[in-house]
Amino acid sequence: MEWGQVLPDSLVLEIFLRLPHEAVLRASLTCRQWLAVSRDEFLWRALFYSYYRIPRSVPRHPAAVSWYREFKRLFDCIPCVEVQTLREHSDQVLHLAFSHRGHRFSSCSKDCTVKLWDTERPDGNISLVHSCSMRQFNWGYTQFSQFNADDSLLLVSGVYLGPQNTSAGEIAVISLENYTLLSRVRNKPYDVFGCWLNETHLISGNLHWIGNMTSCSVLWLNKAFQDIESENVNVVKRLFKIQNINASTIRTVMVAHCRRHDNPDLVLDYEAQSQAQRQKGPQKQHQPLLFDLGSEEEDEEEEKEEESRKEGRCHSFNTARLPQPIISNFEHVIQSRKNIGPKELAIETKVAQIMSRVHTKAPDSSLVEPSESSDGEDKTYLLFTTGSLTYSPHQIGIKRIKPDQMTTSGPVLGAERSSYEFFDSLDHVIDIHGHIIGMGLSPDHRYLYVNSRAWPAGCVISDPMSPPPIAEEIDLHVIDLKSLREERRSLRAHRAFTPNDECFFIFLDVSRDFVASGAEDKHGYIWDRHYNICLARLAHNDVVNSVAFSPADQELLLSASDDSTIKVWRSPRMVRLAQAPARPSKPRKLLSSWLCRNRNSSSVGTVNGKP
Repeated sequence: MEWGQVLPDSLVLEIFLRLPHEAVLRASLTCRQWLAVSRDEFLWRALFYSYYRIPRSVPRHPAAVSWYREFKRLFDCIPCVEVQTLREHSDQVLHLAFSHRGHRFSSCSKDCTVKLWDTERPDGNISLVHSCSMRQFNWGYTQFSQFNADDSLLLVSGVYLGPQNTSAGEIAVISLENYTLLSRVRNKPYDVFGCWLNETHLISGNLHWIGNMTSCSVLWLNKAFQDIESENVNVVKRLFKIQNINASTIRTVMVAHCRRHDNPDLVLDYEAQSQAQRQKGPQKQHQPLLFDLGSEEEDEEEEKEEESRKEGRCHSFNTARLPQPIISNFEHVIQSRKNIGPKELAIETKVAQIMSRVHTKAPDSSLVEPSESSDGEDKTYLLFTTGSLTYSPHQIGIKRIKPDQMTTSGPVLGAERSSYEFFDSLDHVIDIHGHIIGMGLSPDHRYLYVNSRAWPAGCVISDPMSPPPIAEEIDLHVIDLKSLREERRSLRAHRAFTPNDECFFIFLDVSRDFVASGAEDKHGYIWDRHYNICLARLAHNDVVNSVAFSPADQELLLSASDDSTIKVWRSPRMVRLAQAPARPSKPRKLLSSWLCRNRNSSSVGTVNGKP
């Protein structure tokens, strides 16, 4: 009798339940019986919850086919192994962006260059393809970039150093066919960043002060280039005009193309999941579901007024770690506070609120209460950070872009120029109750992930220029753009240390299964989107400003840091595959194979026949 047959399967399973997963895997190599027991679903369910410390109320990923494979996915498919360090930048690297195909990515830096990189080399390494300096256009540095939908154009956003030491933003559009500059667009304040609306049109911003602490943000639709055939067609059109109070402004615009969401790539309501599973009852056979986890032309008077106010960079995204622009967007606000008392400023705020109610168009009710006719439509939303209590961005503004607004044809200023209601209202506002320092969309544009540093609970803001202190912990909120509500569970692991008036933007990115973010604690972080657990920390020598997943392979991740490097991370599984020796192919020719087989058969016949 073999000794392995002495122990029944039930006893072996009880022993395995008390071992760590590494010991279970080693024990499975002992014999066939132990190998079979080591693949037990009940065993790996217990190991999964205990190892990853996930509450048992959280169900298994809807697309998972077994607990063993789900354990292996979280353990082996996370891009946490550093495989390459890119050192071509000479200063802090601020942003990374992949093309939609994943074959290239761009990087922006304090060295005032935007660089393009190739990810499809045969040896697996990433190489520099092109570098463009923006200093020739009087830029201070590049801060953000984005590929258009067909990866033919690159939007690059940066800080433009204008006359009289003023600083504003500017957007450049670069052709990726021959790397020529196609257009440049004003962008104020420069942390609006800008974004693509479609393949040929982009959104920029402008800011006009209409009081000591009251301003107007204008969002413009710009054509990326002008065709020879359309010289008489508008290349710019005003999209929205929104009033700001208490020194707040619109920043960080992005576009969400929201489909009908029939098959969301993520389900975060765990109680609803558990209840649905109980209602379904026992199923005879598991059927895995398929999820998608797969410039304004201003008047001369306005120009002179803006020059006198010396508008520049928004105060909220200062960074003490870097040399700052000489003039701030709030320079005239700070100057006004020296000459005007708090009572006068409070009166101005009340007057601005009254004017806003009178002169603002009603919001789009179909956003929150969709009608039957529009319920199945694809919708396009403009998302941005804003505020109402203080200058620091603490709210997410949502404005629907209708189909007739997605082109620059028609009047440049729109029919509302002569209308009594000349301000556009926000269709929906979500208050984060903290300083927003980053946003990112899921691949299907269903969920919005928001980095923020929370205010103290119950705090009251009495002075718009003195926002509450912010926490060192960064909360990563998840907002469902279908229900327009924040999910209950926010992610937390990363930290930031700069004070309220010096904190800066930290870019995050979302893949099919994971979400990643930079942090000021010299690490990048990766979480699983379904289980809300932190899976990896990615080390740098300084602040991590940006992370980016490859849309073609979520097991490839990039991170950019103040240490002037870009690090390339791959999953342990991909590293093993790359290091495994290639099996030499042995092509067999049909004629030689037939002759060999014929020779062998004849020799066998000769031996058996004994000639």
